[in-house]
Amino acid sequence: MNSSQNNLVIFLKSVINASELEHHIPDILECFTNLKLQKNEFFVEEGRICKYFCYINTGVLQHSISVLGEEKTTYLGLKNASTSALNSFMNSVPSRKNIKAISDCDLWVITSENFSALLKNNSAFKAFYYKLIEKQIYRIDDYRIDLLTLTPEERYQKLLHNEPNLLQEVPLHYLASFLGISSRQMSRIRKNTR
Repeated sequence: MNSSQNNLVIFLKSVINASELEHHIPDILECFTNLKLQKNEFFVEEGRICKYFCYINTGVLQHSISVLGEEKTTYLGLKNASTSALNSFMNSVPSRKNIKAISDCDLWVITSENFSALLKNNSAFKAFYYKLIEKQIYRIDDYRIDLLTLTPEERYQKLLHNEPNLLQEVPLHYLASFLGISSRQMSRIRKNTR
């Protein structure tokens, strides 16, 4: 097992968090394959069906939509996380968003067929998926509340506190879009917080 695959194992164990299920992990690993994306290459494009669910070993995947011709970042998939255009992936419907590599990415991907088979036949993967979705729902809920209750400055400070490496990994215009502010506003906030 290489270090990249070992990172996937560590991630699976951290989410599953049940030692009695660890013996199922080799079966999970067999279903994942390695995929490398170059910067600006698409994981999925709007209007196409998302082929994979992935673990991000390295790199950043930007989820975005177009609103009145302007790209809006809805989510940033970071190193040691998993992501997909889930509705498209699970239901074979066209994706409503783009997912693009904003840096070179090393991913571990699984097809919908293998994903469904694991959910049906592998109790560790079922536990993994349930806990992953639960965590994501919490994260989305917090994000929505933050957008409504925190000032742009407070959202920026919270992002810095929770994800200090983002400023080095993600271009500012993507972070600004993710925080729901303009690039100009982001520059002003950064200047005032130094």
